[in-house]
Amino acid sequence: MTISKGIGREHTIKSLLAYAAPTIGVMIFVSVYTMIDGIFVARYVNATALSAVNIFMPIYALIFAIALMLGTGGSAIIAKKMGEKKFQEARSNFTLIVLFGTVIGLLIMSLGLLFIQPLLALIGATADEQLFNYTFTYAKILLMVSPLITIQMMFENFFVTAGKPNLSLVITLIGGSLNIALDYVFIVVMNMGIEGAALATAIGITIPAFIGIGYFLFARHNMLYFSKPKVDWKIILNSCINGSSEMITNLSLSFITFAFNLLMLDYIGVEGVAAVTIMLYLMMFLTPVFMGYSVGIAPIISYNYGSQNKTQLKRIFKISTLVIGISSIAVFALSLLFGPYLIQFMVEKGSDVYHIAIDGFRIFSIGFLFMGINIFTSMLFTALSNGKVSAFISLLRTFVFVLTGLWVLPLLLGVNGIWLAIPLAEFLSLIVCTIFLLKHRNVYNGSNNDSLLKGEMKVL
Repeated sequence: MTISKGIGREHTIKSLLAYAAPTIGVMIFVSVYTMIDGIFVARYVNATALSAVNIFMPIYALIFAIALMLGTGGSAIIAKKMGEKKFQEARSNFTLIVLFGTVIGLLIMSLGLLFIQPLLALIGATADEQLFNYTFTYAKILLMVSPLITIQMMFENFFVTAGKPNLSLVITLIGGSLNIALDYVFIVVMNMGIEGAALATAIGITIPAFIGIGYFLFARHNMLYFSKPKVDWKIILNSCINGSSEMITNLSLSFITFAFNLLMLDYIGVEGVAAVTIMLYLMMFLTPVFMGYSVGIAPIISYNYGSQNKTQLKRIFKISTLVIGISSIAVFALSLLFGPYLIQFMVEKGSDVYHIAIDGFRIFSIGFLFMGINIFTSMLFTALSNGKVSAFISLLRTFVFVLTGLWVLPLLLGVNGIWLAIPLAEFLSLIVCTIFLLKHRNVYNGSNNDSLLKGEMKVL
């Protein structure tokens, strides 16, 4: 009953933070070693190599999006079934979802390697010969491990659902530390350039993926482990629908990154693309507490939704809004205080890229005030098995509002308009989230849980 004790207990602010802390730690550490990747590339290769990493980002975001969709959507279904005491069914569904994700990863690897040159041309890698060569090298290596990327990303969610968030943190620390060490060996010592960065990332992903596979194969003393799967396409479909908001967020990131890159190439050049890359790294470094907390407590919400513990749902929601609100103010303040110093780690002070990034970050960081509640609200509806509302929020927040801002604001404000697109999108999304929370407040305030499914927005 390890899972029940972890997820089904009566939670306070202390226990929720304790349960979410390892997931927050995972998110922070992933952002740290991803940022260190960028530092090694920028410092010991060049700015064009850093731009190549950013050019590949849409493809990486696609892989990540699929894994996150299956991980978050599947976790909500599995945790809900655990709350209903359907443990064997939960294990079978878990195994099926992991196998499906692995097959998708293999398809991405095969098609990506087969069509790698036209694919890179599509995402803008042909703007410069050196940029194309760097991107080709980086993409080829990471595409080869895309099935393991998918598995590793899914396990980050499933370890939390299994009641083992600490194990997720430990495995991530192992993989990330190895990544950082190999960055130094491959890039600095062996002078392998961007190929070394890609190999370090690939190895850092492979080790945690295999550790996770081993754990779920042999750790039969816990409630969640691999068992004989029953092919049920409805479970796959529901996982995809339920986790669609997370997929939309990351797929949108692909399009948005692409749009940012094109605009920066047009307004500034390759230096502008490097500045956008730095901005994305900083966002990953400063905001993991929002996603980490939301992902960390999502299985608890799903479990209590399945067991119909309405009092617990009400308490969790109140605590969570307090935690996210305080965190949002703290992250914004930290971004103002330490943003310039973080940028100096990424690129040499006084360089063109440095000045572009500093000017942009002063505007970009305003979005941190609104981002937390938007992320939590979307994850809340995913955890409550209302993927449609969650997806609608994510679609507006990460795609419609941002693209509209990128289309209009630069025409009015120039480069500053590019940086303002994200803060404006987050503010507009906050308004949308508030409307949905008010409409469905009976669900997390202790009324009939069925009202959520019956009362979805008619616009959907």
